[in-house]
Amino acid sequence: MNAAAKYYQHASSLLDQTFEDEEAHIQQAASLLTDSCLQGGRIYVFGSGHSHMMAEEVYARAGGLALIKAILPQELMVIDFPTKSTGLERISGYAASLLELYKLDEKDTIVIISNSGRNSVPVEMAQAAREKGAKVIALTSLAHSKACTSRAPSGKRLFELADVVLDNHAPKGDASLEIEGCDTPVGPVSSFLGIFLMDAMMTQVIENLAKAGRKPPVFVSSNVDGGDEVNRRLFETYYGYWK
Repeated sequence: MNAAAKYYQHASSLLDQTFEDEEAHIQQAASLLTDSCLQGGRIYVFGSGHSHMMAEEVYARAGGLALIKAILPQELMVIDFPTKSTGLERISGYAASLLELYKLDEKDTIVIISNSGRNSVPVEMAQAAREKGAKVIALTSLAHSKACTSRAPSGKRLFELADVVLDNHAPKGDASLEIEGCDTPVGPVSSFLGIFLMDAMMTQVIENLAKAGRKPPVFVSSNVDGGDEVNRRLFETYYGYWK
């Protein structure tokens, strides 16, 4: 069997296992997010490094809620210099300063994504959010996080500070396959599993809002007829601008 087929089989199995194990946690997380929406709060999402993709996936997205605010500073993404984002997410104090730009309060819930859950920025982001009274949902790899120590001064890991934890079931180090002739594992899995968990959770929130009698504000694709006008109204209502 070639490597692509092995990866497909492994990835498919992981996806099945992840949903089976995390379905109850998806519902718990969706309940927190729904409560924030019904109370007039917002959903915040944050991820650094490659984890930013999971936060970006549900932000201003076709089929996604317009109640989501993404915290995605470019300096914490890998699109500039990967080693820069790696270094910055280990700096203590950065998260608290960043969060001061956003007005989280007790009505809000923040989803923080970090595969290892060990670096200062995601850990201190969770701490700072809790101090503001917001609920915290962690999307992380428990296999990785529980096998390592925290780099944050508090000694805490992300999962230890969350109201609800979604485990992406990625192995320690993320890469999941051994390939003959290659010295290190290949085939990372945390991104597609994390994106699935994010979209499953937000889809459940939309259903929860509809069942509660509130019409969910959902973006449509700007590449379908009429999409721009629908999205324009949502941006003007929930973001105060249109670009």
